[in-house]
Amino acid sequence: MNERQRPRRRGQGELEGLVLSALREAEGAATAGWVLEHVGGDLAYTTVITILTRLLAKGAVTRERAGRSFVWTPVSDQAGLAAHKMRKLLDGESDREGVLASFVTSLEPGDERLLRELLGRAKAEGEN
Repeated sequence: MNERQRPRRRGQGELEGLVLSALREAEGAATAGWVLEHVGGDLAYTTVITILTRLLAKGAVTRERAGRSFVWTPVSDQAGLAAHKMRKLLDGESDREGVLASFVTSLEPGDERLLRELLGRAKAEGEN
């Protein structure tokens, strides 16, 4: 197979997003086989299992034994998963204040305004 025929390689985050989206569309818990059918494309069953296991380790899905297999249920959506990744990165840094300051100053004005609004709402909810 030459370079032109090779399928585009997707990143881990993209695959996790696809799997989470499929799980959110399920009516209840879903098997890995069901997820594979609904994600489509050229994924292998073992790849789906690997992605589900990674999502389980991140707390984004739960699993329950169903016979000899497992069924999977989403705990968080794509935004929740991205937030978890951001917290994990922040937790790995020794200079939290510096990281947060750098992050805030690099935001586009609209994003900075949105962040301020969200922080204000969170503060108000915490006071209630």
